[in-house]
Amino acid sequence: MSQKRTDYIKWDEYFMGVAQLSAMRSKDPSTQVGACVASPDHKVVTMGYNGMPVGLDDDEMPWGKEGKDDLDNKYLYVCHAEFNAILNSYAPVKGCILYVTMFPCNECAKAIIQSGIKEVVYMTEKYPDSQMDRASKRLLLMAGIPFRLYEGRKLDIRVEE
Repeated sequence: MSQKRTDYIKWDEYFMGVAQLSAMRSKDPSTQVGACVASPDHKVVTMGYNGMPVGLDDDEMPWGKEGKDDLDNKYLYVCHAEFNAILNSYAPVKGCILYVTMFPCNECAKAIIQSGIKEVVYMTEKYPDSQMDRASKRLLLMAGIPFRLYEGRKLDIRVEE
């Protein structure tokens, strides 16, 4: 009789891997972020990545950080991965855990709170000292939503051509 494998990935690694894979769908040339929302019974509830709003031709949207005028930068148009995961879910996310490849901004923190997500696990923090991240942490702390840095393995997910 053979024994079961013991080198399988843990739940945190699995869900962060799904978030990493989701990030690969982003067309943003500088920052690709992915999110995965997992239920308390270890099921994927929804996923998301940063991109333009549904139905808009992303070939006609600005992808740069600066442009010819004030309206010509991606920050005014891109929907964040967490926001997309919450909005595009077909099931309630209340009581679930959000796995995200980058620490959520303050706007996404508000959506996380409003949706009832109970915990945030993030892989990186791009702007830890920014006003936006400080506000996000303040909001999450005030709402009693724990957030923690992902400590599992970073899975090597590659697409071979």
